Amino acid sequence: MATLGDIGVSALINILSAFAFLLAFALLRIQPINDRVYFPKWYINGGRTSPIRGGNFVAKFVNLNFKTYLTFLNWMPQALKMSESELINHAGLDSAVFLRIYTLGLKIFVPITVVALLILIPVNVSSGTLFFLRKELVVSDIDKLSISNVPPESIRFFVHIGLEYLFTIWICYMLYKEYDNIAIMRLHFLASQRRRAEQFTVVVRNVPQIPGHSISDSVDHFFKTNHPDHYLCHQAVYNANKFAKLVRKRDRLQNWLDYNQLKFERHPEKRPTKKAGFLGLWGERVDSIDFYKQQIKEFDKKMALERQKVLNDPKSILPVNFVSFKSRWGAAVCAQTQQSKNPTLWLTNWAPEPRDVYWRNLAIPFVSLTIRKLVISLSVFALVFFYMIPIAFVQSLANLEGLERVAPFLRPVIELKFIKSFLQGFLPGLALKIFLYILPTVLMIMSKIEGHIALSTLERRASAKYYYFMLVNVFLGSIVTGTAFEQLHSFLHQSPTQIPRTIGVSIPMKATFFITYIMVDGWAGIAGEILRLKRLVIFHLKNMFLVKTERDREKAMDPGSVDYPETLPSLQLYFLLGIVYAVVTPILLPFILVFFAFAYLVYRHQIINVYNPQYESAAAFWPHVHSRIIASLLISQLLLLGLLSTKKAANSTPLLVVLPILTLSFHKYCKNRFEPAFRKYPLEEAMAKDIMDWTTEPDINLKAFLADAYLHPIFRSFEEEELVEVRVDKVRVDRHQSYVDNAQSSDLSSPSPPHHLYHPTSSPHHSYQPTSPPQDVYHHGSSPQYAYNLSSPPHYGYHYETEP
Repeated sequence: MATLGDIGVSALINILSAFAFLLAFALLRIQPINDRVYFPKWYINGGRTSPIRGGNFVAKFVNLNFKTYLTFLNWMPQALKMSESELINHAGLDSAVFLRIYTLGLKIFVPITVVALLILIPVNVSSGTLFFLRKELVVSDIDKLSISNVPPESIRFFVHIGLEYLFTIWICYMLYKEYDNIAIMRLHFLASQRRRAEQFTVVVRNVPQIPGHSISDSVDHFFKTNHPDHYLCHQAVYNANKFAKLVRKRDRLQNWLDYNQLKFERHPEKRPTKKAGFLGLWGERVDSIDFYKQQIKEFDKKMALERQKVLNDPKSILPVNFVSFKSRWGAAVCAQTQQSKNPTLWLTNWAPEPRDVYWRNLAIPFVSLTIRKLVISLSVFALVFFYMIPIAFVQSLANLEGLERVAPFLRPVIELKFIKSFLQGFLPGLALKIFLYILPTVLMIMSKIEGHIALSTLERRASAKYYYFMLVNVFLGSIVTGTAFEQLHSFLHQSPTQIPRTIGVSIPMKATFFITYIMVDGWAGIAGEILRLKRLVIFHLKNMFLVKTERDREKAMDPGSVDYPETLPSLQLYFLLGIVYAVVTPILLPFILVFFAFAYLVYRHQIINVYNPQYESAAAFWPHVHSRIIASLLISQLLLLGLLSTKKAANSTPLLVVLPILTLSFHKYCKNRFEPAFRKYPLEEAMAKDIMDWTTEPDINLKAFLADAYLHPIFRSFEEEELVEVRVDKVRVDRHQSYVDNAQSSDLSSPSPPHHLYHPTSSPHHSYQPTSPPQDVYHHGSSPQYAYNLSSPPHYGYHYETEP
């Protein structure tokens, strides 16, 4: 078991590691060649240009201004300068609320730490029970600071019970205030948003197939019948896997064409050439620019044929549609009500914002979703227990004394002072971190298989799975297996009636392992996050070997976003550890405080300068965070209740029974009071926004605004070159019909052509572009998926015509 000396060695290693990471970051971030790695957010926003341009050759790569090296730590105060309102405008409400979780941790644990250290430590230390049990149990100096050191039937347990009540009241009070503030922030954020496509759109799933009618006809008829005053239009979704492959290939060809054209512009005296054979390794040498232009022209024809094939195949139409309404009020009514007497048909929900849509899962048949969720639930259950094996191995590293008693032949190696300190103070936390490295990726894949259609939902589901895993394996698993390893000798040589007492005394002793884990993950790990070493290496490798155009360089920049599926569960684990051990082993709390303060500073810097959010959910994850902190409270209370029962504290233990009941009542009140703001959109708010729009912009063409909002990002990838001409057929048909009506009423024989939504531009690659493009309603995806918004006349989707 780790001693104070082992903890000191671990603290020294992790503090030095964190300092080395921070020093490396502070020096690397001011080098011009690394500017796109450490400030990509500002490049995306257009607030920063490359410092490599201009100046002498050396200055393009190395910062020659030596004054900046004297102030290389100024990133810390700079990260704190931006106000919360500015942060919301800069990075969104999700990022601001994510940071508030860290400040909530500080607000909760700073007073708790002070009280616990001043009151509980003296109470625990002066008891001396472990002095008499040291021959039976493996104990350390840190364990003498815990509740394990208090003798059975002691009146001192009333102090622990009283502080458990005090800490619960304080945590509930802070949670209530935070829930109230975030709910208000969310409603204000939604009310202050400018017009967005998702405010008027719902996603409709499990559309029934009516014989003799297409999916689009069925949707149009259903909503015209049931929402006659508010229905505006709908957008069909097609399954076009082969089309996606052609687009990816065409994208690569376009990239090579751009590269060769830039190369020719730089050296006009010589046109670039290549071999026309396989991978350019053999064959006739041809002009590269002409070669790629011809290849692109052929792919354009293939894509046009494939598109027509998809449009003409009824089987490619998915029973999913994005339905738009004339008002937010109409969309809110539809999204939040049952549409059919058969509750399994015409299922409606708010559409995710366009950049939040996970297009691949739109192609999953609705009937398979339940089966998928069942299979994944069983798989997660199996994975949790499979991971008990590496967790047990980690605990064997953390509890060497227990192994020595059973396997004494290992003692000569283990007893070497530095090796023992390293194994017990640093290696267990590092080993656990390594075993957990690939787990978030696995859980995200499982969540995708479940069939959720929004990236935000996928990340919340993956986060929930990871939290349950951390709770069962990292927390409970470490306690159970760790206790077994620590007290292996006691388990094997005492009567079964004494085992509960041994476990009750041993559970607080696991604080030493969690302290080492906090230092590895929460100190050195967070410092590694700001260094971005992996992203730095990948960016420079791509820049050297793969980057051919400015578009390539932007892709290589890859700022990423807050990794909610991994970060939130880890953050909730720290809340769990702090709340559980506040009364049991309060010496752990200062390590928790260092984590919250340091992580807040680092993530604030990253959100301001680095991360580019994939979506904006308006803090939809907060109810889950609140619920898991409540769960931590309940676990803490039940753990203390069980612990006291092993201490024969029959007089004091019943006082704790009422505490979980009060905590659950508080949670139910918060759920009823605040959660509707995160689950539903009030009709009152929707109508207020609509009235404001009608007053300020009475002539707004909403149909034009929503026309291509849910066009798949794959069709945006060539916006600068415009592979296709996009026209909104419904607008054209409606306006043409109005011209016909006018012609009939005015007796005009040849009316002028209808005015289209798009006007000509000077680009040589395309003929039309939107006159009023929707702002911030789509996201350029890095790779195409399976389901795409296409449509053919006379439906409400899109018609693509290749350039002649």
